[in-house]
Amino acid sequence: MSSDTYALKVPGLRLRRLCLGLAIAATSALGIWTMFRILHAGGITPVEIAILILFAVTFSWITVSFWSAVIGFLLNLCNIDPLSLKRRTPGPYHPPVRPEGTHSRTALVMPIHNEDVARVVAGLEATCRDITQLPSDMAVEAFVLSDSTEADVVAHEKTQIAALQQRLAGHIRIHYRHRDSNAGRKAGNLGDFCQRWGQHYDFMLVLDADSLMSGDCIIALIDEMMANPRLGLVQTIPIPARQDSLFGRANQFAAALYSPMLATGLSFWHGTAANYYGHNAIIRVAAFTDHCGLPELPGKPPLGGDIHSHDFVEAALLRRAGWQVRMRTDLTGSFEEMPSHILDYAKRDRRWVQGNLQHLRLLTGRGLHALSRIHFLCGALAYLTSLLWLVILTISTLDALVRALIPPNFFTSSYQLFPNWPIAPPNLIMPLLTGTLAMLLMPKLLGLILGLLREAPAYGGRIRLTLSMLLEALFSMLIAPLMMVFHSRFVIQVISGRTVPWNAQAREGRALPWGMAWKHTWVLAAAGLIWSLATWTYTRDFWLWLTPVWLGLILAALLVRWSSSLSIGRRLRRAGLLLVPSETQPPAVIAEMHYPDPATEAAEPASPPPELPKDMPIQSFTRRWNKSPRTFLKRQRN
Repeated sequence: MSSDTYALKVPGLRLRRLCLGLAIAATSALGIWTMFRILHAGGITPVEIAILILFAVTFSWITVSFWSAVIGFLLNLCNIDPLSLKRRTPGPYHPPVRPEGTHSRTALVMPIHNEDVARVVAGLEATCRDITQLPSDMAVEAFVLSDSTEADVVAHEKTQIAALQQRLAGHIRIHYRHRDSNAGRKAGNLGDFCQRWGQHYDFMLVLDADSLMSGDCIIALIDEMMANPRLGLVQTIPIPARQDSLFGRANQFAAALYSPMLATGLSFWHGTAANYYGHNAIIRVAAFTDHCGLPELPGKPPLGGDIHSHDFVEAALLRRAGWQVRMRTDLTGSFEEMPSHILDYAKRDRRWVQGNLQHLRLLTGRGLHALSRIHFLCGALAYLTSLLWLVILTISTLDALVRALIPPNFFTSSYQLFPNWPIAPPNLIMPLLTGTLAMLLMPKLLGLILGLLREAPAYGGRIRLTLSMLLEALFSMLIAPLMMVFHSRFVIQVISGRTVPWNAQAREGRALPWGMAWKHTWVLAAAGLIWSLATWTYTRDFWLWLTPVWLGLILAALLVRWSSSLSIGRRLRRAGLLLVPSETQPPAVIAEMHYPDPATEAAEPASPPPELPKDMPIQSFTRRWNKSPRTFLKRQRN
């Protein structure tokens, strides 16, 4: 029987993308034309042309998110699968039909690098113990892939993994490998596994050091890979969990309420050319080994050298080779942890900025699917738009101050009898401002509606859910200027040639001292104060419109300090605010996770399986790509 019999069918994908593209183009054109009419009143200057160009990019970016959210809302409201467009029916899980006689071996692979060993062991043990009833045709093992560089950390890893192997003996086999080199970082770590042990396994489910996944979610992912021989990767939607600080809880709430809806909208038009987030995803090992060997980019870091954000690139390479890459938006039980305060969050974003800007060099890569190029562009724009907004605000402020300080000349000719009055179009300004704010806030409102209709009790009830949404929206608005400045600085640093080390990130909650908060934000507070005073003195109307910006900057230290507070976060939890389903209805993998007593006697973990070496060819983005998806699919059908 042909593999097409079991392949995922995505009807009308080209039509979907065409309709979405037209909607985005029409909305963007309307906003850009309106802005042009506003700026053109009384003639347009070079400064206003620059503002218009920057506005065109940022406004178009907003429309993509807006329409994806609207589509995701409608599909979730009607219980429609974003790919097959079939109605989802509630009830017990039914595995998909798959070829007869199939069986699989899956490795849960967890790359670690100088991580908190106690957290690694606790999370991996909880995930493994939650896999309670494996079908007879599935086998699952776990691999801890360490490339830690600190000797005491490595020794501690070995001792604790050896103890974990004993605790899970007879349930799931745990393997441990340490490599002395950190070459290629996480991508190199996974590549080393694929080359040495990959042939033992059909699939690998990639976990981060802070990942948690339920057994049901893992089995559903394996089922889908077994049922579709053309499927190369399936990405889940990891939802933050176990957060205590105000910052962590606000982001956890936003992700739980909005992310599934937004991901559904993206999946609708991504189809089988979806993206990969680097963890909580299952991958076909043979496909990954054959097609995901990453080259070094020419030139020096930060834009050259190792590819930092490897996940987007690996998804693009799989799709280029003809493998389907999809996103599962309906699976629950996929969790992660996140930085507990703004500074650690920004530090993580600094690495991502570097990786995503590298992707711009791959936009013209040979043989890539058009959606892969869009993923690269959107990933970079996620950070570049912060710099663009900052430039727009700066230029607009300077323009407003110049207009306020220099008296206008309404008589441009010595023979002119009547003045050239500028025609201010307030009937256009307010609709554009209102429309832009509506598109920014609409995903939150749509997510709230779905939450009220479907899961209000899991968020503490309808009143608390609504209050939590308003609190999260206010918090997001206040920290937006701070993140805009951070991201802008990071982009400038990367462009100017400054690189950044890729170290383990802090995930456990911790409150920041006031001194550290002021150290990292006093310049922003001073800039916000000067910005506010200058516009208040000379152009108060503009000062009013800038209130969210200068207020967020002036309050930067307070926001950093208070949002890191564990006591504020816990008080909000006791008040029933910012609650999420993983707290009110915790799955077993979260409820039963605990930190075991650490082993005290040094021990060596059992040796991993015998190696089955296989080459992992280094891919090229410049040489001609002969194996097109069409050629691959033809070979699969035969």
